Amino acid sequence: MESYPESPHDHEGHADHPHAHPHRRSEPGEAPLIGIVGAGAVGTALGAALHRAGWPVVAVASRNAARRERFRSLVPGARGFAEAPAILDEAELIILAVPDDAIERLAGELRLYGGQALVHTSGVLGAEVLEPARAAGTQIGAFHPLVAFADTERAIAAFHGATIAVEGDDQLITHLADMAEALGATAVRLAPGSKAAYHAAAVLAAGGFVALLDAIAELGAAAGLDEQGSLAVYGGLIEQTLGNARALGIRAALTGPMTRGDVGTLARHLEALARLAPAALPLYRAAAEREIALAESRGSLAPAAAESMRRLLAMPV
Repeated sequence: MESYPESPHDHEGHADHPHAHPHRRSEPGEAPLIGIVGAGAVGTALGAALHRAGWPVVAVASRNAARRERFRSLVPGARGFAEAPAILDEAELIILAVPDDAIERLAGELRLYGGQALVHTSGVLGAEVLEPARAAGTQIGAFHPLVAFADTERAIAAFHGATIAVEGDDQLITHLADMAEALGATAVRLAPGSKAAYHAAAVLAAGGFVALLDAIAELGAAAGLDEQGSLAVYGGLIEQTLGNARALGIRAALTGPMTRGDVGTLARHLEALARLAPAALPLYRAAAEREIALAESRGSLAPAAAESMRRLLAMPV
């Protein structure tokens, strides 16, 4: 997502077209008019996906002119603004698709009109961070799609079947759930206080998994495989393991030397990693510790073997 610098407290903005329709409103029973602040990966994919789903995305705010124009090329009819406050005269539901660290500051620069709602897309922050923008008759919330936004078209397609965490005022929750359904996604409400843990798991599933793939590719390179070769060789094993976990459960899907207590194999792995891919060694050690604990919990690893393996992992290579 793009960084959104501070903007002045005004309602003029810098529109790409003359400003002609202040305080626009949808008709009763229709979807709310949507404005998106931020034309980075998340804002652009979400705006395009909502537009294709038939929801009215009427405006985008971004100080990056190239991103703003790309957004508008994917969302025909959306008006573009350089400043965030200008979007308040265009939309009823304003979505902040900006970096987490910019949300609270930006909320402090916006003053909602009665009947408007402000929502952010952060996976870790609660709706309360938007309180500074509240006014009488307004609502705040959050709408976090569990989608990887590496590529716009892939992200748009990935909304179908995705999970979207929603929170906020009761009436707004209904609108956000409808919006998720329009995208082909499923809305979920998280237990109070659990959002950071939920998001940390998502980071492991996305960025953490990419880090694991990178370590696999580094080891594959030592065996003469390029990146695509490593993905071809090990990708099938990854898919098989995920299928086993879905069918059998996570613990039952565990295989490999840690389940068998193969101390000698572990020692050879650690030596090879230290020699050929030292940057991947800490990740391998951390995963091995977790595997040993899993193997113990299901009763497939004897305590003596587990202790020997843990001692080996703790030793310098």
